[in-house]
Amino acid sequence: MSDATDPWLIVGLGNPGPDYAANRHNVGFMVADLLATRIGGKFKRAQKAQAQVVEGRIGPPGPASRRMVLVKPMSYMNLSGGPVTALRDFYKVPTDHVVAIHDELDVDYGSLRLKLGGGDNGHNGLKSMTKAMGPDYHRVRFGIGRPPGRMQVADFVLKDFSSTERKELAFLVDRSADAVECLLAEGLERAQSAYNS
Repeated sequence: MSDATDPWLIVGLGNPGPDYAANRHNVGFMVADLLATRIGGKFKRAQKAQAQVVEGRIGPPGPASRRMVLVKPMSYMNLSGGPVTALRDFYKVPTDHVVAIHDELDVDYGSLRLKLGGGDNGHNGLKSMTKAMGPDYHRVRFGIGRPPGRMQVADFVLKDFSSTERKELAFLVDRSADAVECLLAEGLERAQSAYNS
Protein backbone atom coordinates (compact mmCIF):
# COMPACT_ATOMS: atom_id res chain seq x y z
CA MET A 1 0.00 0.00 0.00
CA SER A 2 1.28 3.47 -0.84
CA ASP A 3 1.97 6.30 1.60
CA ALA A 4 2.42 10.07 1.38
CA THR A 5 6.18 9.85 0.74
CA ASP A 6 5.84 7.64 -2.35
CA PRO A 7 6.41 9.42 -5.67
CA TRP A 8 3.63 9.84 -8.25
CA LEU A 9 3.94 8.90 -11.91
CA ILE A 10 1.82 11.28 -14.01
CA VAL A 11 1.37 9.91 -17.52
CA GLY A 12 0.12 12.13 -20.31
CA LEU A 13 -1.07 9.83 -23.09
CA GLY A 14 -0.55 10.75 -26.73
CA ASN A 15 1.38 10.02 -29.91
CA PRO A 16 4.86 11.44 -30.57
CA GLY A 17 5.70 13.79 -33.42
CA PRO A 18 4.41 17.07 -34.86
CA ASP A 19 1.74 15.41 -37.03
CA TYR A 20 -0.17 14.36 -33.90
CA ALA A 21 0.62 17.30 -31.60
CA ALA A 22 -2.77 19.06 -31.80
CA ASN A 23 -4.95 15.92 -32.11
CA ARG A 24 -7.74 15.19 -29.65
CA HIS A 25 -5.88 11.96 -28.79
CA ASN A 26 -2.92 14.06 -27.59
CA VAL A 27 -4.64 16.07 -24.90
CA GLY A 28 -2.73 14.04 -22.28
CA PHE A 29 0.54 15.38 -23.72
CA MET A 30 -0.90 18.92 -23.60
CA VAL A 31 -1.71 18.64 -19.88
CA ALA A 32 1.68 17.04 -19.13
CA ASP A 33 3.43 19.89 -20.96
CA LEU A 34 1.57 22.46 -18.87
CA LEU A 35 2.40 20.63 -15.62
CA ALA A 36 6.09 20.58 -16.66
CA THR A 37 5.94 24.35 -17.23
CA ARG A 38 4.37 24.86 -13.81
CA ILE A 39 7.23 23.08 -12.06
CA GLY A 40 9.84 24.78 -14.24
CA GLY A 41 11.00 21.54 -15.85
CA LYS A 42 11.82 20.42 -19.38
CA PHE A 43 11.12 16.96 -20.77
CA LYS A 44 14.21 14.83 -21.35
CA ARG A 45 14.62 11.39 -22.86
CA ALA A 46 14.27 8.70 -20.19
CA GLN A 47 17.27 6.39 -19.71
CA LYS A 48 15.13 3.41 -18.75
CA ALA A 49 12.20 3.55 -21.19
CA GLN A 50 10.94 4.84 -24.53
CA ALA A 51 9.55 8.01 -22.98
CA GLN A 52 10.26 11.60 -22.05
CA VAL A 53 10.29 12.51 -18.36
CA VAL A 54 10.47 15.48 -16.01
CA GLU A 55 11.05 15.05 -12.28
CA GLY A 56 9.96 17.62 -9.73
CA ARG A 57 7.72 18.50 -6.84
CA ILE A 58 4.20 19.82 -6.95
CA GLY A 59 2.26 21.72 -4.32
CA PRO A 60 3.34 24.13 -1.59
CA PRO A 61 6.84 23.76 -0.12
CA GLY A 62 7.08 21.53 2.94
CA PRO A 63 5.36 18.28 3.90
CA ALA A 64 2.36 18.93 1.61
CA SER A 65 4.51 18.93 -1.54
CA ARG A 66 4.50 15.73 -3.60
CA ARG A 67 7.35 14.17 -5.56
CA MET A 68 6.24 13.62 -9.12
CA VAL A 69 7.61 12.17 -12.34
CA LEU A 70 5.82 13.44 -15.46
CA VAL A 71 5.87 11.00 -18.37
CA LYS A 72 5.10 11.22 -22.08
CA PRO A 73 5.45 7.74 -23.61
CA MET A 74 7.14 7.94 -27.03
CA SER A 75 6.02 4.46 -28.09
CA TYR A 76 2.73 5.48 -29.75
CA MET A 77 -0.54 5.23 -27.89
CA ASN A 78 -1.25 1.52 -28.26
CA LEU A 79 2.14 0.56 -26.77
CA SER A 80 2.10 2.97 -23.79
CA GLY A 81 2.04 0.19 -21.17
CA GLY A 82 5.66 -0.90 -21.72
CA PRO A 83 7.34 2.46 -21.04
CA VAL A 84 4.93 3.32 -18.20
CA THR A 85 5.54 0.02 -16.41
CA ALA A 86 9.32 0.29 -16.85
CA LEU A 87 9.27 3.77 -15.29
CA ARG A 88 6.86 2.72 -12.52
CA ASP A 89 9.32 -0.03 -11.57
CA PHE A 90 12.41 2.18 -11.93
CA TYR A 91 11.01 4.95 -9.69
CA LYS A 92 9.35 2.40 -7.33
CA VAL A 93 5.90 3.95 -7.73
CA PRO A 94 2.90 2.02 -6.33
CA THR A 95 0.29 1.41 -9.05
CA ASP A 96 -2.26 3.55 -7.16
CA HIS A 97 0.19 6.46 -7.51
CA VAL A 98 0.09 6.22 -11.31
CA VAL A 99 -2.19 8.76 -13.04
CA ALA A 100 -3.14 8.50 -16.73
CA ILE A 101 -4.35 11.73 -18.36
CA HIS A 102 -6.29 10.88 -21.51
CA ASP A 103 -9.04 11.82 -23.96
CA GLU A 104 -12.45 10.29 -23.21
CA LEU A 105 -15.16 9.74 -25.85
CA ASP A 106 -17.96 9.08 -23.36
CA VAL A 107 -17.53 12.41 -21.57
CA ASP A 108 -18.80 15.59 -23.25
CA TYR A 109 -16.27 18.14 -24.47
CA GLY A 110 -15.53 20.59 -21.68
CA SER A 111 -16.17 18.04 -18.92
CA LEU A 112 -13.63 16.28 -16.75
CA ARG A 113 -13.90 13.09 -14.70
CA LEU A 114 -11.43 11.60 -12.25
CA LYS A 115 -11.53 8.01 -11.07
CA LEU A 116 -9.46 5.12 -9.76
CA GLY A 117 -9.49 1.86 -11.71
CA GLY A 118 -12.11 0.69 -14.17
CA GLY A 119 -12.18 -0.48 -17.78
CA ASP A 120 -10.41 0.96 -20.80
CA ASN A 121 -13.58 1.83 -22.78
CA GLY A 122 -11.76 0.94 -26.01
CA HIS A 123 -8.97 3.46 -25.38
CA ASN A 124 -5.78 1.88 -26.71
CA GLY A 125 -3.46 3.72 -24.33
CA LEU A 126 -5.44 2.56 -21.29
CA LYS A 127 -5.76 -0.94 -22.75
CA SER A 128 -1.98 -1.17 -23.04
CA MET A 129 -1.39 0.21 -19.53
CA THR A 130 -3.97 -2.12 -17.97
CA LYS A 131 -2.53 -5.15 -19.76
CA ALA A 132 0.94 -4.25 -18.44
CA MET A 133 0.10 -3.45 -14.81
CA GLY A 134 -3.57 -4.07 -14.04
CA PRO A 135 -6.42 -1.52 -13.82
CA ASP A 136 -5.78 0.00 -10.38
CA TYR A 137 -4.34 3.36 -11.43
CA HIS A 138 -5.97 6.81 -11.46
CA ARG A 139 -7.46 8.34 -14.59
CA VAL A 140 -8.03 11.99 -15.41
CA ARG A 141 -10.56 11.73 -18.24
CA PHE A 142 -10.67 14.78 -20.52
CA GLY A 143 -13.99 14.76 -22.36
CA ILE A 144 -13.84 15.00 -26.15
CA GLY A 145 -17.36 13.74 -26.85
CA ARG A 146 -18.43 11.38 -29.62
CA PRO A 147 -17.65 11.81 -33.33
CA PRO A 148 -20.29 13.62 -35.37
CA GLY A 149 -22.45 11.72 -37.87
CA ARG A 150 -20.83 8.61 -39.25
CA MET A 151 -17.22 9.62 -38.64
CA GLN A 152 -15.13 6.71 -37.39
CA VAL A 153 -13.76 6.96 -33.85
CA ALA A 154 -10.17 6.46 -35.08
CA ASP A 155 -10.52 9.37 -37.51
CA PHE A 156 -12.13 11.59 -34.87
CA VAL A 157 -9.47 11.13 -32.17
CA LEU A 158 -6.65 11.65 -34.69
CA LYS A 159 -8.08 14.98 -35.87
CA ASP A 160 -7.21 18.34 -34.32
CA PHE A 161 -9.73 20.02 -32.06
CA SER A 162 -12.25 22.10 -34.01
CA SER A 163 -11.96 25.89 -34.15
CA THR A 164 -14.91 26.16 -31.73
CA GLU A 165 -13.30 23.69 -29.30
CA ARG A 166 -9.95 25.49 -29.50
CA LYS A 167 -11.53 28.63 -28.02
CA GLU A 168 -11.89 26.78 -24.70
CA LEU A 169 -8.98 24.34 -25.01
CA ALA A 170 -6.33 26.31 -23.10
CA PHE A 171 -8.75 26.86 -20.21
CA LEU A 172 -9.71 23.17 -20.13
CA VAL A 173 -6.08 21.99 -20.24
CA ASP A 174 -5.33 24.40 -17.39
CA ARG A 175 -8.29 23.03 -15.40
CA SER A 176 -7.11 19.46 -16.00
CA ALA A 177 -3.65 20.34 -14.68
CA ASP A 178 -5.31 21.88 -11.61
CA ALA A 179 -7.25 18.62 -11.13
CA VAL A 180 -4.02 16.57 -11.21
CA GLU A 181 -2.46 18.86 -8.61
CA CYS A 182 -5.55 18.56 -6.41
CA LEU A 183 -5.54 14.75 -6.74
CA LEU A 184 -1.93 14.56 -5.55
CA ALA A 185 -2.29 17.09 -2.75
CA GLU A 186 -5.77 16.34 -1.40
CA GLY A 187 -6.78 12.90 -2.66
CA LEU A 188 -9.32 11.50 -5.11
CA GLU A 189 -12.56 12.38 -3.31
CA ARG A 190 -11.64 16.02 -2.91
CA ALA A 191 -10.48 16.23 -6.55
CA GLN A 192 -13.66 14.56 -7.78
CA SER A 193 -15.92 16.92 -5.85
CA ALA A 194 -13.98 19.96 -7.10
CA TYR A 195 -13.45 18.97 -10.76
CA ASN A 196 -15.85 16.25 -11.91
CA SER A 197 -18.38 17.85 -14.22
